[in-house]
Amino acid sequence: MPAAFPPPLNEKGNTVQPGLRVLVLGGTTEASTLCRKLVTGWPACHAVLSLAGATRQPHLPDMTTRIGGFGGVQGLTDWLRHNAIHAVVDATHPFAAQMSQHAAAACAAACVPLLRLERPGWKATPHDDWLMVPSITDAASTLAHASRWKTHPQSVFLTTGRKETRPFKEAAQHHYLFRSIDQPEAADLPPHTQVICARGPFDLAAELQLMRVHNITVLVTKNSGGVATYPKLEAARMLGIPVIMIARPTGQDTPHAEDAAAALAWLHQCASSTLRDV
Repeated sequence: MPAAFPPPLNEKGNTVQPGLRVLVLGGTTEASTLCRKLVTGWPACHAVLSLAGATRQPHLPDMTTRIGGFGGVQGLTDWLRHNAIHAVVDATHPFAAQMSQHAAAACAAACVPLLRLERPGWKATPHDDWLMVPSITDAASTLAHASRWKTHPQSVFLTTGRKETRPFKEAAQHHYLFRSIDQPEAADLPPHTQVICARGPFDLAAELQLMRVHNITVLVTKNSGGVATYPKLEAARMLGIPVIMIARPTGQDTPHAEDAAAALAWLHQCASSTLRDV
């Protein structure tokens, strides 16, 4: 433990026993997998899972969990120091750019090693019809103004997350099928929107049926990567449906791992270089 740090405390204010102390910034399948590995395979590791609280009823692992923000970069820096954290794994969603920026700045300030755990993005095949755009706003603007769709109302399958639907009110000429885990605010939805609340993983047969029943003509999604929601892209390919694909934000210049196993190996390296008895 760095000499400048106070005795490490858990969320209840009790002193934590010696061992690698890890903060996992979660919200993804990869974060959940890593947490399960830590709980079942490394009892000497004291890990805390942090969730932003965006999902109303998250699936929680059997470990210490905190929900809510830290209060910006300074708040996270103070928390890392107060809890004498040895390592941070940023396993937030690929589009949670602000949290990743805060994590990078706070870890630099607190001199804590940081790993970005992020699954690879999807890649188009020669049989896909993808239009890559840099942001949610650009996706909505494309639907609103591109000659391909401006004067031809479409049936749009929208899977961008419940907090990012407002820009599509600009493209009000279309009909939308919006799917998310939680119910969005009605005021944030474009007119002519039908909402489906569902949690992945999804399978190809169901995605094909959904798109056929709703006569989907355009799919709008983020390049989140992973297998849980990939079947919608397979269905779009098979049905000849074009995809407006929102590119990932620019990542931080930190060490990366693509899966939980690689992240776990990185944590063991941190333990070897930081502690003697872990």
